[in-house]
Amino acid sequence: MTLAPRAVLVHRTTEYEELLARHGTHGQAAFFLSSRDRDIREVAERHHRTHRALIDVAAAVPHRWRQSRVERADLDRFLFGPEDVVVVVGQDGLVANAAKYLSGQPVVGIDTDPGRNPGVLVRHRAADTGKLLAEAVGGRVAADELTMVEAVADDSQRLLALNEICLGPAGHQTVRYRLSTDARPASPAPEAQASSGVLIGTGTGATGWLRSLWQERASTLPLPAPADRRLLWFVREAWPSPTTGTSLVSGALTPTDRLRLTVESDRLIAFGDGMESDALTLTWGQTVHVGVSATRLRLLG
Repeated sequence: MTLAPRAVLVHRTTEYEELLARHGTHGQAAFFLSSRDRDIREVAERHHRTHRALIDVAAAVPHRWRQSRVERADLDRFLFGPEDVVVVVGQDGLVANAAKYLSGQPVVGIDTDPGRNPGVLVRHRAADTGKLLAEAVGGRVAADELTMVEAVADDSQRLLALNEICLGPAGHQTVRYRLSTDARPASPAPEAQASSGVLIGTGTGATGWLRSLWQERASTLPLPAPADRRLLWFVREAWPSPTTGTSLVSGALTPTDRLRLTVESDRLIAFGDGMESDALTLTWGQTVHVGVSATRLRLLG
């Protein structure tokens, strides 16, 4: 028997809910914000808009469909199925947070705060949900196939990300490693480096952290578009010394290229899209390869 489609509503705890959890009451939260020249009314209104959107989205799911909800903090424990249609209700970053746990399921981004969010990934309004769900199952709506980046360690650990993967220390220290590209025979020789980390980003990430590094370096490398099968990478704050170099600090990766990093510190982590809580841990001597992933995010246009 064929399973009915399932709408999985992805959301995150609002700032207002976090304030109540920390301070206990609306009044205490209001006092805390007022001491920092902020008004709780604006925070509460954004909370109500988010919850109204969640209610409207849930009501738009067809009656014959199954329905689930998952909060951002629980994504790494949630099992997505091949028949799911994922509805992200919130901000652009929440789409990126969910993307790493998916394997080709269609994604609908619902903007809960139009005008405040850029709307790059959350492109629709709650009122559009019913139509979009029907079109997603019927295959009648165009989907952008957004490039993702992956890191694969020599012990088979694997990490996916939509915007970027950062390899670096767990805190604010320097890490040591040996860096090279598995691209072409003419590629530079491996270089020992000491830095605050390496960032590898996609065309979607080119609207955020990757673009900041690209601008800071005045890089001449063309930024990729979200669907381009190309990545850019930058070493952050490489330190020159008698044993470490700074000649291999940026570049581009095509689908056949891999950035290779061998750890020469006690500990290094790899995390994607800002989620350090769900990271790969790598220790001395381990090697990780980073490149274009075969998995893409299917984002409904």
